[in-house]
Amino acid sequence: MAKANSAFMKPMNISAELEVVVGKGPIPRSEVVKKLWVYIKKNNLQDDKNKRNINADDALKVVFGGKSVVNMFEMTKLVSKHLS
Repeated sequence: MAKANSAFMKPMNISAELEVVVGKGPIPRSEVVKKLWVYIKKNNLQDDKNKRNINADDALKVVFGGKSVVNMFEMTKLVSKHLS
């Protein structure tokens, strides 16, 4: 049986900007992504025409470096800057 990737499951410290969206840390990277998607779906931020795009609200715009629209692949890269 394959062992879980411990680096992926390691609790990470979260920036104050990201804490607004996902809550207090430390949280594993996998949970951060799950909580981000919960926030995105709850606030209806996924683009209706292109589901791969996220339309940032004010809180996410800070996390996304000021961008108002990012695709889901770019999102993980931008969020990783807020984890340590």
